[in-house]
Amino acid sequence: MRPAEIMDRRRFAETEGKRAHDPLYSPRRAARATATGFPVGEHGEVLAGPVIVGAGPAGLAVAACLTMRGVPYVLLERHGCVASLWRHRTYRRLRLHLPKRFCELPLMPFPPSYPAYPTREQFLAYLEDYIATFGIRPFFRQAVVSAEHDGDFWCVRTLDGGGTSREYRSKWLVVATGENAEPVVPDIDGIHAFRGLVIHSSDYRSGESYRGKKVLVIGCGNSGMEVSLDLSNHNVHTSMVVRDSVHVLPREIMGVSTFGDTARLGIPRPNIGPMELKRVSGKTPVLDVGTIAKIKSGDIKVYPAIQSFQEHGVQFIDGKSESFDVVILATGYKSNVPYWLKDKDLFSEKNGFPHNSNEWKGKNGLYAAGFSRRGLLGVSMDATNIADDILGCWNDFGYERHKRK
Repeated sequence: MRPAEIMDRRRFAETEGKRAHDPLYSPRRAARATATGFPVGEHGEVLAGPVIVGAGPAGLAVAACLTMRGVPYVLLERHGCVASLWRHRTYRRLRLHLPKRFCELPLMPFPPSYPAYPTREQFLAYLEDYIATFGIRPFFRQAVVSAEHDGDFWCVRTLDGGGTSREYRSKWLVVATGENAEPVVPDIDGIHAFRGLVIHSSDYRSGESYRGKKVLVIGCGNSGMEVSLDLSNHNVHTSMVVRDSVHVLPREIMGVSTFGDTARLGIPRPNIGPMELKRVSGKTPVLDVGTIAKIKSGDIKVYPAIQSFQEHGVQFIDGKSESFDVVILATGYKSNVPYWLKDKDLFSEKNGFPHNSNEWKGKNGLYAAGFSRRGLLGVSMDATNIADDILGCWNDFGYERHKRK
């Protein structure tokens, strides 16, 4: 972690610590006092507070911070639950990749009974407690189809599951749909001719149903490495494609690699260090939980990039071919912001991220929560900054004056 990030974290922790010990700073009292999720008129009346798009960890964190500042909001979520990625698109063995102290949302620590690396189920339970503590009530099944600034307000249009359209208008728009909104499915030569099963890792749950099959995992990030390990642990014939260089670090000793030269295992390392690589490219180092040992033992085979798919297998760039029954695309996710947000100043149209990875504030009351590529710690810092900034504007503007506009 860079010195600037350490100082940011210390300042953030000090601020949140003071609030947590303030006897007048009660989450339940604030939740009762704040109109969270108030009804929306049919004619696009202007809301008293911001519109938050996305009820994942980032959206929930912003909602909680606004609640504690007495600012009302509307929280929109396209699915029927909060944290849909964690709930419906993750494998069962998933745990937080960083110690829990780096993954707490603002104003509420993890229970002391939780292990250093909480499980998927524990993290979801933590989010449910978070929602209850701060009285967060999202509007579910509200898929945002467009959001643009009309010169005075942000006009956010949604469609529900029945095709009903609504418009929400506000001075402030918080984009909290996150870095992982949509799966990335690469178009590899010949993939449609492959007769086996092809799935994205977002649809993978466990290796139980793949016993006795030959499975190829494409991608060697954290998901690819853990899916490969899970498959191997279920006695599946497991192979993995490593297309790019990657840093592999032991989970228990963050930032200090003890594995030596992983290139001899077919996993080349980048020329720059893991934290610098994360800063300049957003590429997260892999935190190993046992996959390297499986590769060393030969239980998991490593192949180079794919040249093309064949009817029953794959040809690799080194000329070798191998047959497979199943291919799992651990090829990551992407932002969906360019599909619905009409803004070019804060967000890139190319990748749906802010132009500067540390940017959380744009023009005309536009904010980005959870796009800093700094994990859940970055989410917490974004949420606190955004809520403080909106509070200052909201106090100056005032609800009655806002409504008369």
